[in-house]
Amino acid sequence: MTDLSHARPTAERSAFDGESSTFRRHAPLRKFWFDEVPPREGVAEERRYRQERLAVAFRLFARYGFDQGLAGHITARDPEWPDHFWVNPFGRHFGRIRVSDLLLVNSQGEIVVGEGPVNQAAFAIHAAIHEARPEVVAAAHTHSLYGKAWSTLGRKLDPLTQDSCAFYQDHALFDDFCGVVLDTEEGARIAAALGGNKAVILKNHGILTAGPSVEAAAWWYIALDNACHAQLLAEAAGAPQAIPHEMAALTHEQVGRANGALFAFQSLFEGLVEAEPDVLT
Repeated sequence: MTDLSHARPTAERSAFDGESSTFRRHAPLRKFWFDEVPPREGVAEERRYRQERLAVAFRLFARYGFDQGLAGHITARDPEWPDHFWVNPFGRHFGRIRVSDLLLVNSQGEIVVGEGPVNQAAFAIHAAIHEARPEVVAAAHTHSLYGKAWSTLGRKLDPLTQDSCAFYQDHALFDDFCGVVLDTEEGARIAAALGGNKAVILKNHGILTAGPSVEAAAWWYIALDNACHAQLLAEAAGAPQAIPHEMAALTHEQVGRANGALFAFQSLFEGLVEAEPDVLT
């Protein structure tokens, strides 16, 4: 009787032995980046796309610990009515938000889809940003721990790491804390401080990011909080050495692009949806 105890299945043998391989190589190619995301075909498809990314962004923020109390909001401009934006209902935990929970709010702060309530600070800040920056699709602000801690120092971040260079000469400081932002005039001053940058540090308050997609705004928020954390640790440990200007500027061009943020977010999006599919309901 033949001893088959040391025989390997054909599929396994083909992975290790050249003589019977079933693998076929295609022509060599160079591909160091992702394929471009195809545009959505219509308003309804684009709206759903933004809603799904927005709902997932809230759940990701909960996983990162950006969910303290009632504070925090992310908005996504509606593709059909550009002076309207989608936002989370006030008081619903980030970790439980679904697409069907999102509110559509107009330029007067009135809810036109959903039941609410809407966070007054969310309207005051985000309405001003969406009005001042027509190219901005989404903006994100919460009271994340390291963003809050860094904001108390009243200064911008230094280019200490490759990752922090995503914000080099691309973030601002709003240094006039006036309590909870409840009126649009205060929101307008924050929007003015943000300017054309992707982020702003709100002194004694926290951090805020804005971008041309939900993915960019959300990923940049995660990355900015991480950069705050890294600099706080570095300064606690000693005297960190900043990256020189020319190299920091070059690195910003390499790591600070919106497409990079989109794909970084997408990798998190896929895992979240797989683990919590109800987010899309």
